[in-house]
Amino acid sequence: MKVPLLDLKRQYESIRHEVLLAVEELFDSQQFILGPPVERLEKAIADYCGTAHAVGVSSGSSALLISLMAAGIGAGDIVVTPTYTFFATAGAVVRVGAVPLFVDIEPDSYNLSPTQLEEALSRLPDSRRRAVRAVIPVHLYGQCAEMDPILEICRRHGLVVIEDAAQAIGAECHGRRAGSMGDFGCFSFFPSKNLGAFGDGGMVTTSSQEMDERLKILRGHGARPKYYHKLVGGNFRLDALQAAVVGIKLKYLDRWTAARQANADRYRHYFADAGLLEIVTLPAEKQDRHIYNQFVIRVPDRRDELRNHLRQQGIGTEVYYPVPLHRQECFAAMDVTVTPLPVAEAAAAQTLALPIYPELTAEQQAYVVEKIGDFFKSPSAHLTAG
Repeated sequence: MKVPLLDLKRQYESIRHEVLLAVEELFDSQQFILGPPVERLEKAIADYCGTAHAVGVSSGSSALLISLMAAGIGAGDIVVTPTYTFFATAGAVVRVGAVPLFVDIEPDSYNLSPTQLEEALSRLPDSRRRAVRAVIPVHLYGQCAEMDPILEICRRHGLVVIEDAAQAIGAECHGRRAGSMGDFGCFSFFPSKNLGAFGDGGMVTTSSQEMDERLKILRGHGARPKYYHKLVGGNFRLDALQAAVVGIKLKYLDRWTAARQANADRYRHYFADAGLLEIVTLPAEKQDRHIYNQFVIRVPDRRDELRNHLRQQGIGTEVYYPVPLHRQECFAAMDVTVTPLPVAEAAAAQTLALPIYPELTAEQQAYVVEKIGDFFKSPSAHLTAG
């Protein structure tokens, strides 16, 4: 049996007619940059996330970058991020001339640890602490970080909060949607996301009228009106084609999220029935609404061997992420840590993402768990465990 990590073709089959009609209408209009499709999507995303405003941009990476620019963060500033996340979180910080300060994560959610955030800030000498301007909590794998203590710490230190919600549209923390709790919320519409475009795309949410206007100026090279540049911005515009596709998919997002959540529950039953819960750690649900952009298990021993075994059985998996950011070569010359980061190091060595997409069948999930069980029943697994 083949079980891909993601099967976007099956999703497309269910919305193909709507997409083709929308694309044909757009082609007939010959208006491809910004315009009504983008404006409609911006309003829909703001409503969905519970924010006053949303600004369409060219990618999730652009969303992070333009948020930092709008906040006035640049050379000489320090921005705190978790070390265990996709590269774009810290890459955007460096691109505006600031320096990332990496902090460790919680062992169960893999999100930024409020305790470690507080400790990292307290360990900085006064001169460096004054240079800290912002924190980027990441809502990893579809579950919100523990935002209440993070927000309290940031308020106390006067820090901007930029939520990296690239994997978490619709996730909730104490009744609040991802992207609505900080000063900015950054979303990605990369095709593999729960709400994906047919290419790159992104969105920034904010409840500040001032930041909404600033973001819209920055995404068009800082010009307002045309050819009159108030700021140095960039080309961060969202294509109308991508906006049209995402707008169609948004109507189905809650249905697809419910299917992912049902798949997560089914995995839990299958792993329990197979007697694997003492060997494999399943995702923790710590917040109100986990949307399962990924279903990430922890395998303390032989993670890479298990992955190779599953590949041989036709099962797709992925390691998110094999190298924490503080270990990336491009940051080697920067002073990017003040404390050890052992939790992230362990997560990088032990975690593995399994298929969780909405169209995944019970038969496919049973096969995945069966093959994981076969691996740990093998003689070599027993020798390692002993």
